[in-house]
Amino acid sequence: MCGLVGFLGGVAGASGDDAVLRSMADQLVLRGPDDDGYWSDTGQRIGLGHRRLAIVDLSPAGHQPMASASGRYVIAFNGEIYNHLDLRRELEKTGLPRRDAPRNDETARIDTSALPSRNDDLSGLPRFTRNDKADVSSRGQNGRGDPVAWRGHSDTETLLAGIEAWGLEATLKKSIGMFAIALWDREANTLTLARDRMGEKPLYYGWQGNGEQRVFLFGSELKAIKAHPAFSAEIDRGALCLLLRHNYIPAPYSIYQGIAKLEPGCLLSVSLAQPEPRIWKYWDMVDVARAGVAQPFFGTADEAVDALDMLARDAVRQQMMADVPLGAFLSGGIDSSTVVALMQSQSSHPVKTFTIGFNEQGYNEAIHARAVAKHLGTEHTELYVTPGQAMDVIPCLPALYCEPFADSSQIPTFLVSQLARQHVTVSLSGDAGDELFCGYNRYLLTQRMWKKLSSVPAPLRSLAAKAITTLSPDAWDNLAHLIPGASRWSMLGDKLHKGAAVLSSRSVDQLYLGMVSHLDHPADWVKGGHEPSTRLTGLRPDLNGFNEVQQMMLLDSISYLPDDILVKLDRAGMGVSLEGRVPFLDHRVVAFAWSLPLEYKLREGQSKWPLRQVLYRYVPRELIDRPKMGFAVPLHDWLRGPLRNWAESLLDEARLQREGYFYPAPIRQIWAEHLSGKRNWMARLWCVLMFQAWLEEQ
Repeated sequence: MCGLVGFLGGVAGASGDDAVLRSMADQLVLRGPDDDGYWSDTGQRIGLGHRRLAIVDLSPAGHQPMASASGRYVIAFNGEIYNHLDLRRELEKTGLPRRDAPRNDETARIDTSALPSRNDDLSGLPRFTRNDKADVSSRGQNGRGDPVAWRGHSDTETLLAGIEAWGLEATLKKSIGMFAIALWDREANTLTLARDRMGEKPLYYGWQGNGEQRVFLFGSELKAIKAHPAFSAEIDRGALCLLLRHNYIPAPYSIYQGIAKLEPGCLLSVSLAQPEPRIWKYWDMVDVARAGVAQPFFGTADEAVDALDMLARDAVRQQMMADVPLGAFLSGGIDSSTVVALMQSQSSHPVKTFTIGFNEQGYNEAIHARAVAKHLGTEHTELYVTPGQAMDVIPCLPALYCEPFADSSQIPTFLVSQLARQHVTVSLSGDAGDELFCGYNRYLLTQRMWKKLSSVPAPLRSLAAKAITTLSPDAWDNLAHLIPGASRWSMLGDKLHKGAAVLSSRSVDQLYLGMVSHLDHPADWVKGGHEPSTRLTGLRPDLNGFNEVQQMMLLDSISYLPDDILVKLDRAGMGVSLEGRVPFLDHRVVAFAWSLPLEYKLREGQSKWPLRQVLYRYVPRELIDRPKMGFAVPLHDWLRGPLRNWAESLLDEARLQREGYFYPAPIRQIWAEHLSGKRNWMARLWCVLMFQAWLEEQ
């Protein structure tokens, strides 16, 4: 796991390019504490920077940026290619790097103006220089029987060899992994950016500056891009609206104007000759899902479980590849328990597992994780976190997240990452099981609600919704004391107003958007705000052919999963220099999951049925079968207690007015209602607080 950064353009031969690259890369030191590297070609106005967290091939042969064997390509790569040794074997049969390839056991910058073209004699190719040289070469045979030299055993070198043999897009299609890539082609003078299929690794990009100072910036995090002197930190108020709706900012948007996120499964090509970025998909989640639904798995349910067991085992086996200590997060739930069970079944020693617990009732899964760990025989470490320890994380969040992010489970995710990092450098996670195997309760709830609602004529539903909202939530609460039996319903008015919004839904799509929204009209809170289209609204893909539940699962897979769940895992892990891996996001598992008929996923009254059956082969069901519990902390109570002063300073009316991003009135109103205990507005308040804390950090 690493961090990359770079620029294309600006003033040719500007003094200080190396210093700028270093200052940008230094912002990523936690993503890559083990090594740093820089490469630039002043003639072409291109620079690449890299910070390395050494996971595979710890020797200097894994140093980046790395040049290809012919010298045509230079790459900065963040991530892992789990099947790279298989790709090496294929390359050894069909054509490898040339034997006179330059070694990469060096640090510094290559002056590419001195490099020969791809077809030139390479004997004069300049070498990298590093004091701690090590001979890590190994030789294979290509299809012609000629010996071929590998410089080391890093997946970065394998990627470059594949790119030279097959091209970038074909190589990525052959690769199983997570990655963000910046590749400079010296022959075409073109920069190509690439992101993994499901969006595990982040990649930001955009043009900044004016005139001859205009420069294309890219990097793993916004804070690295921000270190470039041409960067203009103008906040995108539309993106702020999206934060208030979703508690995250969905791709392609970022919090800054002019800077975008490269979407999962995409390639981007840009050059000084053609500065308008060209973006295309080499892998499309919607197409994969559509293919799976069109050609479903025809075996029995038991055969489906056998196939899933085999695929998931192989994905876990590949993701256990590391030259450093490795473990897993274990909550005791279905997903993480399955990953750990498959790890332990393929390990000759106890797998290291980690969980955190809370003493607050309703927030503690540690006892379940301990039981699963004991049964599997893992080397288990748990930490019970006090409210003080959890709240100590909050001041760190604006630095951890390079743009505002308000999923409150970011706190326990960071704590368990911090715990794991004391023992390992890589940790596997059970994320994505819900999106792939229909695990969220809201899928069925929305479908059932719409089935009932759609039987009532829309005009009648709208009339009922209007009648409910004629009275304020407070008025309904007061009336509750006059209605026999209604007084037992807490926050009746709030629930009725939420129900009114449901009643007025014109489609199941609108109903689901309401279910996953924290605020229905965020532009009413943001000064000058206009909410842009997303995958859930105007940029919604064509989902014809999918039923209602499949549509919700698919929308989550292309929005909530990459933009919330995977961002949370990446930033929490990288904040302590821990690599997180997600075996269920192996694209073979994803494709198979979408080939399973929905009745296999929802079977015998259980969600995630095939995943449960795999787990039951390793863990008794009595240790697993219990109500689903979220990974959360009691923030709503903390905001009324120990966090009250911190929140009050950020929500101060004069401050909000002075900063000019929010209309103070609606925020002050929900803050007062929350403090009084009348309502739990934690989700909405946390979005505002995370933006305010992030803004203060800037």
